[in-house]
Order: sequence, then C-alpha cells, then structure tokens
Amino acid sequence: MAQSNRITGILTPNIVPLDPRGNVDEQTLRGYVDWLIAHGVDGLYPNGSTGEFVRFTAAERREIARIVIDQAAGRVPVLVGAAEANVRETIEACDAYGEMGAQAVAIVAPYYFKLSDEGVYSYFREIADAVSVNVTLYNIPLFASEIDLATVRRLAEECPRVVGIKDSSGDLPHMMRMIAAIRPQRPEFSFLTGWDASLSAMLLMGADGGTNATSGVVPELTAAVYKACKAGDLSEAVRLQNELTPLFDTMIGTGEFPEGFRAGLRTRGWDMGRSRQPMTAAQYDKSAQTEAKIKGMLTSYTNGAVTSASATPESIDAIVRRVLSELKA
Repeated sequence: MAQSNRITGILTPNIVPLDPRGNVDEQTLRGYVDWLIAHGVDGLYPNGSTGEFVRFTAAERREIARIVIDQAAGRVPVLVGAAEANVRETIEACDAYGEMGAQAVAIVAPYYFKLSDEGVYSYFREIADAVSVNVTLYNIPLFASEIDLATVRRLAEECPRVVGIKDSSGDLPHMMRMIAAIRPQRPEFSFLTGWDASLSAMLLMGADGGTNATSGVVPELTAAVYKACKAGDLSEAVRLQNELTPLFDTMIGTGEFPEGFRAGLRTRGWDMGRSRQPMTAAQYDKSAQTEAKIKGMLTSYTNGAVTSASATPESIDAIVRRVLSELKA
C-alpha cells in the first residue's frame, strides 16, 4: 500500500497463466489477482522477473498490465515492470502504464551490454526526465548492470520522478547504506527487497516492503512476515522467516526460473500452464518432484493431520492459516 506517497508492503510479482496454446489466460489471471488480494498482499507487480517479462512481446506485456490493473480496480496499488530493450521503447511503455493507472513503474538497469556507472546514471536520467509516471529503479546484478549507491543517491537527489528502488541483490549492508544515504533527503523514497531469503532482515533494518516471488504462492506467510517486522515482533518475524526460507529455496532451486513457483502454485490449486521456456522431460519430472515436496512441507506443519495425498486447494488454504496461528501461539 502507499502511505505518505511511499510504496510499502508486499507487492506480488505474479506468474502469468498460459492456456494450452501458450497464450495469456485472461480469465485465470483475473481470478489469481482476486485470490492474491483476498489473501493479504499489499500490491501487485506485473511484468517482473517472476512474470517472465522477457518471454512476452511488448504488446503482451501491455495486455498483462492492463488486465492486472483493471482487475485490481484500485483495491491495491500496481507497480508495473516497464523494462524494454532501449530508452525510447521504455519511455513509451512507462507512459502507457501510467495512463492505465499504474501507481509507478519499475525499470531494470540496462541488460546485455555491461554499462559503466555513468552509463547507468545517464540511462535512468533520460527516462526519468521524459516520463509522466513515477519510477522505481530495479537493481538485479545477476541479470543486468548494477546500480551502485552513488548512482542511486544521485538519481534520488536529481529526479523527483524516481521514487524508490527494488533491490534483488540480497545484500543487506548495501540496503542499509542506501537507506542511510537517501532517506534523510527523501523521506518518501521507497526501499523494496526482491530477495525472499532476506525479507525479514531487510524489513527490520528499514526497508519498506518487498516484491517477493513466494508471495505469489503463500501470500499469507509473506504478509505475516511483513506485519511482524513492522510491529517490531522480532521473535515472530524470525519464526516466520524460518518457515518462508525453505519454501523459497525449494521453489527457486527447481528447473528454469520460475518453474518452481509454478509448481508451488499447483499445490494451492492454481494450474498456470507451461512456461514458454522449453524444458526437457527430466526437468518436468523435477518440477513434479518439487510440487510433491512443497505439498509435504505445507502438510507437515499440521503434524500429519493432512497428508500430501489427501491435500486439496481448500485444505492447503486451511493449512497455511493454521500454521500462522500456531506460530503466533
């Protein structure tokens, strides 16, 4: 949610459901948006890495954003990934998403070509000066040019349209340094983490929220981590994080990202279809094994009260609620 113009809370980078022909399944996507909101997420983040934005055309990315924004209908804010291959197309995408009603857009640093820090600054500066919507920087060094502290601070100081950063490096000291350097000058500037295994640590050190892939599978649990951290309940935050991290490790370690999260969603009753990334039979077998493992992880929380074989989408919902209740006890 947005408080005092700051983007806060858990914003879900949603998986995109595909029909048997590999096209975006609008009906399922709309139902999934409703489910996520009903299960406690604070916002939505279409066209992120978990949404496999590079595997869709520019027109499809706009359609995905349109569906999510329309279905959210103002119930929660929508932060839309607006990364395109060059500055001109990125600016056009930003303006299009702003007109659709996005609260802000997220722009990844240039990818493929490794740019200098000055090149990264110039890229974001040109976009921020041209667009009609607020911009969050997206730092993901694994896939794109890194946005260093000096560049973030420079953009925050010079560009009113740059209102936050999503950092998926998992680097806690880096996040702490950014908050210390920027927040005194820009109190409304948002700091979001995209690395689920460090969610509670980032929140406890001052981050405003997260765009976490696990929130698309267990939104109740990520929401509970956020609430515990914001309430200052350290012991509960640690216990919840210790439930979240094994799920994250299992899902992110399976097949081609984000296949493990598709497998996780099947345990919640959501069949999102096959990704556009081709996989071998062995990879599909591994995905099925992951699905079974996730079911086991969920059902084990009830001390055997529900077995994997008997779990249904409805019972899984009940399991998660019971887990969170027990952790609070």
